[in-house]
Amino acid sequence: MTVINGSDEERIDRYAVGSHQENVLFATFYIVVFIVAVPGNILALWVFVREKKNSPAKVFLKNLAVADLSYLAMLPLRVVYHLTDNNWPLGEVLCRVLGYLFYLNMYCSLYFMAFISLDRFFALVLPVRSVMLRKPLYASVGSAILWLCLIVVTMPLLASQQTMRVNDTDSGRTVCRQLYREKTSSQALVSTAVAFSIPLVTIMFSYILILHRLWSRSRKEQSCVGQKATRMIVLILVNFLVAFMPYHISRFVYINGFLHRAIHAKGSAMHSGLSRGWCSR
Repeated sequence: MTVINGSDEERIDRYAVGSHQENVLFATFYIVVFIVAVPGNILALWVFVREKKNSPAKVFLKNLAVADLSYLAMLPLRVVYHLTDNNWPLGEVLCRVLGYLFYLNMYCSLYFMAFISLDRFFALVLPVRSVMLRKPLYASVGSAILWLCLIVVTMPLLASQQTMRVNDTDSGRTVCRQLYREKTSSQALVSTAVAFSIPLVTIMFSYILILHRLWSRSRKEQSCVGQKATRMIVLILVNFLVAFMPYHISRFVYINGFLHRAIHAKGSAMHSGLSRGWCSR
């Protein structure tokens, strides 16, 4: 575990430790999400498991419910962490595991939503051409491949140091960086943008084409089917944007701002060093 003091402490506080107001806000948000989402996902999973007739959409929805519930199961520990003002007493291993599972299940949820949008696209826009492709078996294989890929891709989070001791109080505190503002780098900036852009573009592209298909039908069909489907699609898109867009925008802005400040600080330090060297001649 890293120990931070003095100027190092001040530098690390800007991204590892949040203010009391931020911690209260995060804790409140997680509590509300937990209370609202847990019953809904349990009910959805129970319904999907009990249904005998299977389909690609149901396979993806089952996996989406599992990913959501796995994510929600970690929220109580995150709530405790924020309510204690960023103090993590549970050790390095659990800090790494919790951060790893957070990203694994969040991106599983994102990509399963993308899979569902693609399935709806094939079913409504290309129903005949995709009849051989849209099989529950293929959906199960695709789901297994997605889980495996994301498990491997997020594995580096388990290998890097994530806790540090910050001596900013009389007794000090241990910060788990994976639970609030983790390490920043240009690689993190690119990976965040790419990981979110792929499902975002897929979902937007699929549902826009579905809407175009629905509204290109006759007036009669639009009145009985198109309007209802349109409302449902708009609801799905709003849910996706509200659930995932704020986090990724704030993370992108934060990492970009931190890197900009770091580059500026290095440039200032080099300029000061060169100036001192020139004046000493």
